[in-house]
Amino acid sequence: MWAENAVFYQMYPLGLCGAPRENDGKVVHRLERIEQWIGHIEKLGANAVYLSPVFESDSHGYDTRDYRAVDCRLGTNEDLRRLVDRLHARGVRVVLDAVFNHVGRGFWAFRDVQEKKWDSAFKDWFYVNFDGDSAWHDGFWYEGWEGHYELVKLNLRNPAVVDYLIDTVRFWIDVFDIDGLRLDVAYCLEPEFLRRLRQFADTCGRDFFLLGETLHGDYNRWMGDSLLHSVTNYECYKGLWSALNSRNLFEIVHSLKRQFGPEPWTLYKGRHLLCFADNHDTTRAASILNDKNHLPLLYGLVFGMPGIPCVYYGSEWGLEAKKEPGGDWNLRPAIETPEWNALTDQIAAMAKAHRESAALCRGDFQELVLTNLQTVFRRRAGAEQVLVCINADANPFFARFDCGAAEATDLLTGRTVRLDGGLELEGYSVKYLKTN
Repeated sequence: MWAENAVFYQMYPLGLCGAPRENDGKVVHRLERIEQWIGHIEKLGANAVYLSPVFESDSHGYDTRDYRAVDCRLGTNEDLRRLVDRLHARGVRVVLDAVFNHVGRGFWAFRDVQEKKWDSAFKDWFYVNFDGDSAWHDGFWYEGWEGHYELVKLNLRNPAVVDYLIDTVRFWIDVFDIDGLRLDVAYCLEPEFLRRLRQFADTCGRDFFLLGETLHGDYNRWMGDSLLHSVTNYECYKGLWSALNSRNLFEIVHSLKRQFGPEPWTLYKGRHLLCFADNHDTTRAASILNDKNHLPLLYGLVFGMPGIPCVYYGSEWGLEAKKEPGGDWNLRPAIETPEWNALTDQIAAMAKAHRESAALCRGDFQELVLTNLQTVFRRRAGAEQVLVCINADANPFFARFDCGAAEATDLLTGRTVRLDGGLELEGYSVKYLKTN
């Protein structure tokens, strides 16, 4: 699967392109702005782009009106196909956000129910009760997603709904030539629906990647040989920044050992979860860390740990924003052109190292050194061994370990490093050491 060797770059088009927050019905070709970012994405070292919702919606994209038309605020279907073609021409894969648990109140089938009530052919597409009423006085009650009634829950136990959604994915492949999907709130989706989607992905004639949004619990409920290929690793997302803020690297390393360690009982050996420092739903990494010197170290862990690394647009140069009540638009800003600074240089070096290393892409996980502020762990695939070394203290630290080699090459700098029973780690440093 191509995604196992990928570095993802996430973009939220409605925000990045400066679209109105509510759908105004006006066609504006804003997707063209993303085309201006392709050189930046390539220079950063990402070889896959994940686009948050791009289809016609009421407001923020997760309230779909029409699965088969690009949101008019972003442009047209032709605009999206041109963007995908231009990304493909630069060797960049494209994954779209698939919002299949719920739709917006403006979704065409729900509007049919509003109009015809019992006589609607689509009343069983939703969880409707005609003995009640909604806050909008529709004349019936319906189930919304987690109490958000602007998001109407689809009935994924209805074969007609499942057939429609599978046909929609086929449409996206045929019309836009996409390479995969990120399933919104995958933890809410029916397991049988996920199996049907995976069956389609396995037989659609291409290497089609399925990623699910999951938060906590056992990810094997949604990820497996007949389910999704991958899920979002929110457990380690929290551990990444929390371990640095509390000066307690035991938190993140113990999570990684629980998930990927050498013991036979560990949870996700051989799986490739999506790992990230932040995204469109979370406080930016640069805003959540107490010590800004830890920002490169946070990304050092993201690119060094098992999984598929993903960078959220703007965070590669340290953009700040906090999650606040009342909406997440401040996490999804309009940006004309990308920026580049020392942090971006560091992340680009990490992305290159990750992409070019079998050990970092697919290797196992073994802790060698662990203190409150330092860790060294080994990633190994076949004959290739890479040591990920982190010092979160301002002071140098001598890390003692035996990795069976006398020297290594730092994949981030190209320098040769002597290993004499370990090595000294400079303050606030990240190293990816490939042993020679």
